[in-house]
Amino acid sequence: CMPQKEPYFKLMHVTPALFDNLLKPTRNILWVDIDDTRFTQVKVKPQREVWSTPQAVYRIQAPSVDALLTYWIEHGVQVRDWFVGQEMTRQLRFYRASTEKDIRARLNSRFACDMLVPDDYMLLMDTTLQTTSTFGLTANTQVLWACNNKGPLRRDLVVYSYPYTDQQTFTLPYLNAKRDEVLAPLISAGVEGSYMGTEYKVFPPQMRVLDIDSTYTAEIRGLWKMKGGEAMGGPYVSHTWLDPVNARVVTAEVFVFAPGQKKRNPLRQAEAILYSREQYYDKK
Repeated sequence: CMPQKEPYFKLMHVTPALFDNLLKPTRNILWVDIDDTRFTQVKVKPQREVWSTPQAVYRIQAPSVDALLTYWIEHGVQVRDWFVGQEMTRQLRFYRASTEKDIRARLNSRFACDMLVPDDYMLLMDTTLQTTSTFGLTANTQVLWACNNKGPLRRDLVVYSYPYTDQQTFTLPYLNAKRDEVLAPLISAGVEGSYMGTEYKVFPPQMRVLDIDSTYTAEIRGLWKMKGGEAMGGPYVSHTWLDPVNARVVTAEVFVFAPGQKKRNPLRQAEAILYSREQYYDKK
């Protein structure tokens, strides 16, 4: 869900003979060993910190190319996601060293959760939005908005909650509509009348289900854009979960604005914040 094609990872292929001490400290390594004299079936072994720290190594042993391809067709996405997960873990280690304590305290107070918000984020809004006639906003919507506005590369975090009243909440159409309802009156741009929207035609949002901190979480990835006259846009990722104690739905979203730049790494860095979530209410 990028405005331009970007690979999950930049790949470099080397033979075992060329895999020397210069390359061994590489952060992510996919090690493939094909040998029908030593292997009778495919075996895999995920490892960490083999030659350096931090490092992720995924070993695949196979008796033939066909056996390797069969494994990859069935499990290639999981292998890729494992490496992405290692990248997220490294980013969170970095964030833990220095976070924005005031924003974290406000997240706890307003949404009963905590996330590792980096210390270069600044608070833009912490409020309760009321119903608006223009956008039909749900009354008493709680909102926190922060960003690290650093020139041409900006990363934003928006967290909002609203009452849980509909069993169809955790569907893609409902959450898309709720995003537009909440963010349209909240976020604008330099052109008067512009407002935050979602791109549905070029690349519609995609949803999958995650389990974060033992909580059912709907993840949506898509593209945002400014409507009403401003030419701005970029990728976003949101996580939505149910707060059963307070009978409300909570959504945390990160979005990136980086015109003319690659966006994979900035989005991945921002997305790591969402994966750091911890709940602070009694779930029993």
